[in-house]
Amino acid sequence: MESCAALLRRYQLLYYPKDGSVEMFDMKNQRTFLRRTKFDEIHPEDLFVGNRVNVFSRQLNLIGYGDQYTANKLGSKKERTLAMIKPDAVTKVGDIIQMIYDANLIVTKAKMTKLTWKQAADFYTEHQSKSFFNNLVQFVSSGPVIAMELMGDEAVSTWRKVLGPTDSGVAQKDAANSLRGQFGTDGTKNAGHGSDSLASAARELEFFFPSTTGHGPSNTAMYSDCTCSIIKPHAISEVFTGKILKSIIENGFEISALQMFNMDRVNAEEFLEVYKGVVAEYTNVVDELCSGPCMALEIHAADSPRTFREFCGPADPEIARHLRPTTLRALYGKNKVQNAVHCTDLPEDGILEVQYFFKILDV
Repeated sequence: MESCAALLRRYQLLYYPKDGSVEMFDMKNQRTFLRRTKFDEIHPEDLFVGNRVNVFSRQLNLIGYGDQYTANKLGSKKERTLAMIKPDAVTKVGDIIQMIYDANLIVTKAKMTKLTWKQAADFYTEHQSKSFFNNLVQFVSSGPVIAMELMGDEAVSTWRKVLGPTDSGVAQKDAANSLRGQFGTDGTKNAGHGSDSLASAARELEFFFPSTTGHGPSNTAMYSDCTCSIIKPHAISEVFTGKILKSIIENGFEISALQMFNMDRVNAEEFLEVYKGVVAEYTNVVDELCSGPCMALEIHAADSPRTFREFCGPADPEIARHLRPTTLRALYGKNKVQNAVHCTDLPEDGILEVQYFFKILDV
Protein backbone atom coordinates (compact mmCIF):
# COMPACT_ATOMS: atom_id res chain seq x y z
CA MET A 1 0.00 0.00 0.00
CA GLU A 2 1.22 3.48 -0.75
CA SER A 3 0.05 6.72 0.80
CA CYS A 4 0.30 9.84 -1.29
CA ALA A 5 -1.08 13.03 0.26
CA ALA A 6 -3.53 10.94 2.28
CA LEU A 7 -4.48 8.91 -0.81
CA LEU A 8 -4.09 5.16 -0.28
CA ARG A 9 -3.47 2.84 -3.21
CA ARG A 10 -3.22 -0.91 -3.00
CA TYR A 11 -0.60 -2.80 -4.99
CA GLN A 12 0.64 -6.33 -5.23
CA LEU A 13 4.42 -6.29 -4.96
CA LEU A 14 6.22 -9.24 -6.53
CA TYR A 15 9.84 -9.84 -5.60
CA TYR A 16 12.07 -12.27 -7.49
CA PRO A 17 14.94 -13.46 -5.25
CA LYS A 18 16.91 -14.95 -8.19
CA ASP A 19 17.83 -11.61 -9.73
CA GLY A 20 16.49 -9.12 -7.17
CA SER A 21 13.86 -7.74 -9.54
CA VAL A 22 10.44 -6.34 -8.58
CA GLU A 23 7.09 -5.95 -10.25
CA MET A 24 4.00 -4.03 -9.07
CA PHE A 25 0.37 -4.65 -9.92
CA ASP A 26 -2.33 -2.01 -9.35
CA MET A 27 -5.14 -3.90 -7.56
CA LYS A 28 -7.84 -1.25 -8.07
CA ASN A 29 -7.35 -0.78 -11.80
CA GLN A 30 -6.31 -4.39 -12.36
CA ARG A 31 -3.25 -3.53 -14.44
CA THR A 32 0.51 -3.72 -14.26
CA PHE A 33 1.86 -0.63 -12.56
CA LEU A 34 5.58 -1.42 -12.77
CA ARG A 35 6.99 -3.94 -15.23
CA ARG A 36 9.53 -6.39 -13.84
CA THR A 37 12.67 -4.33 -13.18
CA LYS A 38 15.92 -5.01 -11.37
CA PHE A 39 15.93 -3.16 -8.06
CA ASP A 40 18.86 -3.63 -5.69
CA GLU A 41 17.51 -1.73 -2.71
CA ILE A 42 15.09 -4.40 -1.45
CA HIS A 43 16.33 -7.53 0.29
CA PRO A 44 14.32 -10.62 1.27
CA GLU A 45 14.77 -9.78 4.97
CA ASP A 46 12.92 -6.45 4.43
CA LEU A 47 9.79 -8.25 3.30
CA PHE A 48 7.69 -8.79 6.41
CA VAL A 49 4.25 -7.52 7.33
CA GLY A 50 4.43 -4.21 9.17
CA ASN A 51 7.58 -3.01 7.44
CA ARG A 52 7.83 -0.09 5.04
CA VAL A 53 9.85 -0.36 1.86
CA ASN A 54 10.62 2.20 -0.81
CA VAL A 55 10.35 1.21 -4.45
CA PHE A 56 11.51 3.97 -6.79
CA SER A 57 10.53 6.68 -4.26
CA ARG A 58 7.14 5.14 -3.57
CA GLN A 59 6.64 4.30 0.06
CA LEU A 60 4.87 0.97 0.53
CA ASN A 61 3.44 -0.40 3.77
CA LEU A 62 3.49 -4.19 3.67
CA ILE A 63 0.08 -5.33 4.90
CA GLY A 64 -0.10 -9.01 3.98
CA TYR A 65 1.63 -11.91 2.25
CA GLY A 66 0.58 -12.88 -1.27
CA ASP A 67 0.07 -16.56 -0.49
CA GLN A 68 0.48 -19.13 2.27
CA TYR A 69 3.85 -20.33 1.00
CA THR A 70 5.30 -16.81 1.24
CA ALA A 71 3.74 -16.30 4.66
CA ASN A 72 5.33 -19.53 5.96
CA LYS A 73 8.67 -18.71 4.38
CA LEU A 74 8.93 -15.09 5.51
CA GLY A 75 6.63 -14.63 8.45
CA SER A 76 6.66 -17.75 10.57
CA LYS A 77 9.33 -16.98 13.16
CA LYS A 78 8.95 -13.20 13.16
CA GLU A 79 7.87 -11.83 16.52
CA ARG A 80 7.53 -8.43 18.14
CA THR A 81 8.56 -7.76 21.69
CA LEU A 82 8.86 -4.78 24.01
CA ALA A 83 12.27 -3.68 25.19
CA MET A 84 12.52 -1.00 27.83
CA ILE A 85 15.72 0.72 28.86
CA LYS A 86 15.36 1.60 32.54
CA PRO A 87 16.44 4.98 34.00
CA ASP A 88 19.85 3.67 35.11
CA ALA A 89 20.89 2.75 31.56
CA VAL A 90 19.33 5.49 29.38
CA THR A 91 22.76 7.05 28.83
CA LYS A 92 23.87 3.65 27.46
CA VAL A 93 21.18 3.70 24.77
CA GLY A 94 23.80 3.69 21.99
CA ASP A 95 25.51 0.53 23.24
CA ILE A 96 22.15 -1.13 23.89
CA ILE A 97 20.77 -0.44 20.40
CA GLN A 98 24.00 -1.81 18.95
CA MET A 99 23.51 -5.01 21.01
CA ILE A 100 19.95 -5.27 19.65
CA TYR A 101 21.15 -5.12 16.04
CA ASP A 102 24.05 -7.48 16.77
CA ALA A 103 21.42 -10.01 17.90
CA ASN A 104 19.72 -9.72 14.46
CA LEU A 105 16.75 -7.79 15.85
CA ILE A 106 15.58 -4.48 14.47
CA VAL A 107 14.05 -1.51 16.27
CA THR A 108 10.70 -0.69 14.64
CA LYS A 109 9.42 1.85 17.22
CA ALA A 110 11.15 3.83 19.94
CA LYS A 111 10.16 6.55 22.39
CA MET A 112 11.70 8.19 25.41
CA THR A 113 9.11 8.86 28.10
CA LYS A 114 8.89 9.46 31.82
CA LEU A 115 6.31 7.29 33.55
CA THR A 116 4.26 8.55 36.46
CA TRP A 117 4.05 6.34 39.56
CA LYS A 118 0.58 5.24 38.45
CA GLN A 119 1.69 4.41 34.88
CA ALA A 120 4.62 2.38 36.18
CA ALA A 121 2.31 0.56 38.61
CA ASP A 122 -0.11 -0.20 35.75
CA PHE A 123 2.74 -1.48 33.59
CA TYR A 124 3.96 -3.85 36.35
CA THR A 125 0.47 -4.76 37.53
CA GLU A 126 1.23 -8.53 37.52
CA HIS A 127 3.89 -7.98 40.23
CA GLN A 128 1.53 -6.08 42.51
CA SER A 129 1.57 -8.66 45.31
CA LYS A 130 5.36 -9.11 45.28
CA SER A 131 7.63 -7.65 47.95
CA PHE A 132 9.76 -5.76 45.40
CA PHE A 133 6.77 -4.06 43.70
CA ASN A 134 7.04 -0.65 45.41
CA ASN A 135 10.79 -0.38 44.89
CA LEU A 136 10.45 -1.36 41.25
CA VAL A 137 7.68 1.16 40.52
CA GLN A 138 9.57 3.86 42.42
CA PHE A 139 12.74 3.20 40.40
CA VAL A 140 11.12 2.92 36.96
CA SER A 141 9.28 6.21 37.50
CA SER A 142 12.39 7.99 38.84
CA GLY A 143 13.68 9.17 35.45
CA PRO A 144 13.21 8.78 31.72
CA VAL A 145 12.94 5.32 30.14
CA ILE A 146 13.18 4.35 26.47
CA ALA A 147 10.53 1.95 25.19
CA MET A 148 11.17 0.11 21.93
CA GLU A 149 9.35 -2.37 19.75
CA LEU A 150 11.82 -4.99 18.55
CA MET A 151 11.14 -7.23 15.61
CA GLY A 152 12.91 -10.37 14.45
CA ASP A 153 13.05 -14.15 14.53
CA GLU A 154 11.94 -15.34 17.98
CA ALA A 155 12.34 -11.78 19.26
CA VAL A 156 10.89 -12.49 22.74
CA SER A 157 13.50 -15.08 23.72
CA THR A 158 16.33 -13.45 21.74
CA TRP A 159 15.93 -10.13 23.55
CA ARG A 160 15.70 -11.81 26.96
CA LYS A 161 18.94 -13.59 26.19
CA VAL A 162 20.58 -10.26 25.33
CA LEU A 163 19.29 -8.86 28.65
CA GLY A 164 20.72 -11.74 30.71
CA PRO A 165 19.58 -12.91 34.20
CA THR A 166 17.18 -10.59 36.09
CA ASP A 167 19.61 -10.18 38.99
CA SER A 168 22.50 -8.08 37.74
CA GLY A 169 24.86 -9.74 40.25
CA VAL A 170 24.12 -13.15 38.75
CA ALA A 171 24.41 -11.64 35.27
CA GLN A 172 27.87 -10.23 36.05
CA LYS A 173 29.04 -13.71 37.06
CA ASP A 174 27.21 -15.95 34.57
CA ALA A 175 26.67 -13.69 31.54
CA ALA A 176 29.21 -10.86 31.75
CA ASN A 177 28.57 -9.73 28.17
CA SER A 178 24.82 -9.47 28.64
CA LEU A 179 23.15 -6.09 28.99
CA ARG A 180 22.56 -6.52 32.72
CA GLY A 181 26.04 -7.98 33.17
CA GLN A 182 27.51 -4.77 31.74
CA PHE A 183 25.10 -2.06 32.90
CA GLY A 184 22.99 -3.43 35.78
CA THR A 185 23.50 -2.93 39.53
CA ASP A 186 21.09 -5.33 41.28
CA GLY A 187 17.71 -7.05 40.83
CA THR A 188 15.71 -3.82 40.48
CA LYS A 189 18.29 -1.50 38.92
CA ASN A 190 18.97 -3.98 36.16
CA ALA A 191 19.17 -1.68 33.13
CA GLY A 192 16.40 -3.17 31.02
CA HIS A 193 13.11 -5.00 30.71
CA GLY A 194 11.87 -7.53 28.17
CA SER A 195 8.45 -9.10 27.68
CA ASP A 196 8.41 -12.70 28.94
CA SER A 197 5.92 -14.09 26.39
CA LEU A 198 4.11 -13.13 23.19
CA ALA A 199 0.99 -12.34 25.23
CA SER A 200 2.94 -10.00 27.54
CA ALA A 201 4.63 -8.44 24.52
CA ALA A 202 1.26 -7.64 22.94
CA ARG A 203 -0.02 -6.06 26.18
CA GLU A 204 3.18 -4.12 26.89
CA LEU A 205 3.54 -2.82 23.33
CA GLU A 206 -0.06 -1.64 23.47
CA PHE A 207 0.76 0.20 26.73
CA PHE A 208 3.55 2.27 25.13
CA PHE A 209 2.43 2.30 21.47
CA PRO A 210 -1.39 2.07 21.40
CA SER A 211 -2.63 0.82 18.05
CA THR A 212 -6.20 2.00 18.33
CA THR A 213 -7.40 4.82 20.53
CA GLY A 214 -5.59 7.06 22.94
CA HIS A 215 -2.00 8.08 23.19
CA GLY A 216 0.82 6.26 24.97
CA PRO A 217 2.85 7.90 27.74
CA SER A 218 3.98 11.36 26.61
CA ASN A 219 7.41 12.24 25.23
CA THR A 220 10.04 14.07 27.27
CA ALA A 221 10.72 17.10 25.05
CA MET A 222 11.62 20.24 27.04
CA TYR A 223 11.52 22.88 24.25
CA SER A 224 14.26 25.02 25.83
CA ASP A 225 18.05 25.33 25.26
CA CYS A 226 17.64 22.71 22.56
CA THR A 227 18.27 21.78 18.98
CA CYS A 228 16.79 19.11 16.74
CA SER A 229 18.64 16.21 15.20
CA ILE A 230 17.31 13.43 12.98
CA ILE A 231 19.11 10.17 12.33
CA LYS A 232 18.23 9.65 8.69
CA PRO A 233 16.63 6.45 7.32
CA HIS A 234 19.77 5.31 5.46
CA ALA A 235 21.83 5.53 8.68
CA ILE A 236 19.21 3.48 10.53
CA SER A 237 19.15 0.78 7.84
CA GLU A 238 22.96 0.73 7.77
CA VAL A 239 22.90 0.05 11.54
CA PHE A 240 24.62 3.28 12.58
CA THR A 241 21.95 4.35 15.10
CA GLY A 242 23.71 2.91 18.14
CA LYS A 243 27.10 4.35 17.20
CA ILE A 244 25.63 7.80 16.48
CA LEU A 245 23.72 7.94 19.80
CA LYS A 246 26.78 6.77 21.72
CA SER A 247 28.94 9.42 20.08
CA ILE A 248 26.40 12.19 20.84
CA ILE A 249 26.28 11.27 24.55
CA GLU A 250 30.03 10.75 24.88
CA ASN A 251 30.59 14.24 23.48
CA GLY A 252 28.65 15.81 26.33
CA PHE A 253 25.26 16.36 24.69
CA GLU A 254 22.11 15.35 26.56
CA ILE A 255 19.43 13.55 24.56
CA SER A 256 16.35 14.94 26.29
CA ALA A 257 13.76 13.42 23.90
CA LEU A 258 13.94 10.58 21.38
CA GLN A 259 11.35 9.02 19.11
CA MET A 260 11.16 7.07 15.87
CA PHE A 261 8.88 8.38 13.14
CA ASN A 262 7.80 7.21 9.71
CA MET A 263 7.49 10.47 7.81
CA ASP A 264 5.10 10.76 4.91
CA ARG A 265 6.02 12.98 1.99
CA VAL A 266 3.75 15.87 2.99
CA ASN A 267 5.36 16.09 6.44
CA ALA A 268 8.90 15.74 5.09
CA GLU A 269 8.29 18.57 2.60
CA GLU A 270 6.79 20.77 5.29
CA PHE A 271 9.63 20.11 7.74
CA LEU A 272 12.33 20.80 5.14
CA GLU A 273 10.54 23.74 3.52
CA VAL A 274 13.27 26.24 4.52
CA TYR A 275 15.64 24.42 2.13
CA LYS A 276 13.30 24.62 -0.88
CA GLY A 277 14.94 26.70 -3.60
CA VAL A 278 18.04 27.03 -1.39
CA VAL A 279 19.53 23.54 -1.51
CA ALA A 280 19.86 21.98 -4.97
CA GLU A 281 19.21 18.49 -3.54
CA TYR A 282 15.92 19.51 -1.81
CA THR A 283 13.73 16.91 -3.58
CA ASN A 284 16.25 14.13 -2.92
CA VAL A 285 16.58 15.16 0.73
CA VAL A 286 12.78 14.91 1.06
CA ASP A 287 12.87 11.47 -0.63
CA GLU A 288 15.50 10.30 1.85
CA LEU A 289 13.62 11.53 4.93
CA CYS A 290 10.48 9.59 3.99
CA SER A 291 12.26 6.48 2.68
CA GLY A 292 12.00 4.59 5.98
CA PRO A 293 11.95 5.13 9.74
CA CYS A 294 13.98 8.05 11.10
CA MET A 295 14.83 8.90 14.70
CA ALA A 296 14.18 12.42 15.97
CA LEU A 297 16.16 13.73 18.94
CA GLU A 298 15.92 16.78 21.13
CA ILE A 299 19.49 17.69 22.05
CA HIS A 300 19.73 19.72 25.23
CA ALA A 301 22.81 21.83 25.93
CA ALA A 302 23.79 25.47 26.27
CA ASP A 303 24.16 27.09 22.83
CA SER A 304 23.12 23.70 21.43
CA PRO A 305 22.17 24.68 17.84
CA ARG A 306 25.71 25.99 17.23
CA THR A 307 27.73 23.41 19.17
CA PHE A 308 25.73 20.45 17.91
CA ARG A 309 25.90 21.65 14.33
CA GLU A 310 29.70 21.83 14.63
CA PHE A 311 29.69 18.30 16.03
CA CYS A 312 27.66 17.04 13.01
CA GLY A 313 30.16 18.59 10.60
CA PRO A 314 29.75 20.04 7.08
CA ALA A 315 26.63 18.93 5.18
CA ASP A 316 28.77 17.25 2.51
CA PRO A 317 30.45 14.17 4.06
CA GLU A 318 33.33 14.34 1.52
CA ILE A 319 34.23 17.83 2.75
CA ALA A 320 33.65 16.70 6.35
CA ARG A 321 36.12 13.82 5.91
CA HIS A 322 38.80 16.26 4.74
CA LEU A 323 38.22 19.10 7.19
CA ARG A 324 36.57 17.52 10.25
CA PRO A 325 37.21 13.75 10.12
CA THR A 326 35.79 13.01 13.60
CA THR A 327 32.34 14.58 12.98
CA LEU A 328 29.18 12.48 12.60
CA ARG A 329 28.81 13.17 8.89
CA ALA A 330 32.46 12.38 8.17
CA LEU A 331 32.11 9.04 9.95
CA TYR A 332 28.63 7.93 8.84
CA GLY A 333 27.59 10.04 5.83
CA LYS A 334 27.69 8.85 2.21
CA ASN A 335 26.85 12.00 0.23
CA LYS A 336 25.05 15.35 0.61
CA VAL A 337 21.64 13.65 0.67
CA GLN A 338 22.52 10.59 2.73
CA ASN A 339 24.68 12.49 5.22
CA ALA A 340 23.69 10.47 8.32
CA VAL A 341 22.02 13.21 10.36
CA HIS A 342 19.98 16.35 9.99
CA CYS A 343 20.62 19.11 12.51
CA THR A 344 18.99 22.50 12.97
CA ASP A 345 20.92 25.09 10.94
CA LEU A 346 19.60 28.37 12.34
CA PRO A 347 19.77 28.92 16.12
CA GLU A 348 16.25 30.42 16.19
CA ASP A 349 14.81 27.28 14.56
CA GLY A 350 15.97 24.81 17.25
CA ILE A 351 12.78 24.88 19.30
CA LEU A 352 10.55 25.06 16.20
CA GLU A 353 12.08 21.94 14.67
CA VAL A 354 11.81 20.03 17.97
CA GLN A 355 8.16 21.13 18.23
CA TYR A 356 7.46 19.87 14.72
CA PHE A 357 8.29 16.30 15.73
CA PHE A 358 7.38 16.16 19.40
CA LYS A 359 4.26 18.38 19.36
CA ILE A 360 2.83 18.18 15.83
CA LEU A 361 3.74 14.68 14.64
CA ASP A 362 3.54 12.92 18.01
CA VAL A 363 -0.24 12.95 18.33
